[in-house]
Amino acid sequence: MTHTYKITGMTCTSCEEKVKKALEQVQNITNVAVSKNDNSATVTMTKHVPLADLQHSLESKYQISEIHHEVTEETRSWFETYKPILLIFFYISLVTILTQLTNHHFDLMQAMQHFMAGFFIVFSFFKLLNLKGFAESYAMYDVLAKKIPVWGYVYAFVELGLGISYLLNFNHIFTNSVTFIVMSISIIGVLQSVLNKKKIQCACLGAVFNLPMSTVTIIEDGLMIVMSLVMLITIL
Repeated sequence: MTHTYKITGMTCTSCEEKVKKALEQVQNITNVAVSKNDNSATVTMTKHVPLADLQHSLESKYQISEIHHEVTEETRSWFETYKPILLIFFYISLVTILTQLTNHHFDLMQAMQHFMAGFFIVFSFFKLLNLKGFAESYAMYDVLAKKIPVWGYVYAFVELGLGISYLLNFNHIFTNSVTFIVMSISIIGVLQSVLNKKKIQCACLGAVFNLPMSTVTIIEDGLMIVMSLVMLITIL
């Protein structure tokens, strides 16, 4: 994967070399190209490296900030790109359907409840694998996390809590209301990023998978919003 960063503080070719050598020393970075004229650094890495780690490697006179994130394997098909999230949705749907087969009739409300439980628990799992990496990626586009960075850390646990609440059949009005509010806030930043065609990493599966922000992310958030709204309307 390749990230392009903005670097400020470089005034000569010597600065370029210092920044380049410093970034090359960071673990998991395989290649670095620095340009004083563009005030940029293009970094290739084997796995996500937090922005804070990159800044720590540089002298204090140099400040680094992320411009955008892009997938280097441009030839990958749509299916190959989104294979992780498609498989997750497939397995959650499979478990939901198999659970309904044990009933005497198909219960739509229960099916949605089980699907949402699986969705939130699985997605929170991937976020918690690298909570710091997720929080930093999430703050790049989420409207609330940009203003309150700690929200990125809290969000992963909110998802886990919602998953458990749906699984335990806990207070339907409260659980669905929280889901509707949280996912509605989340989708705002996603819509802005997609409409502005920003090439940044989607944080839906944390920092584990390299998924670009796209309409798939909108569908994912929108599905949770619609389901929670339908369940709220049905209850009320």
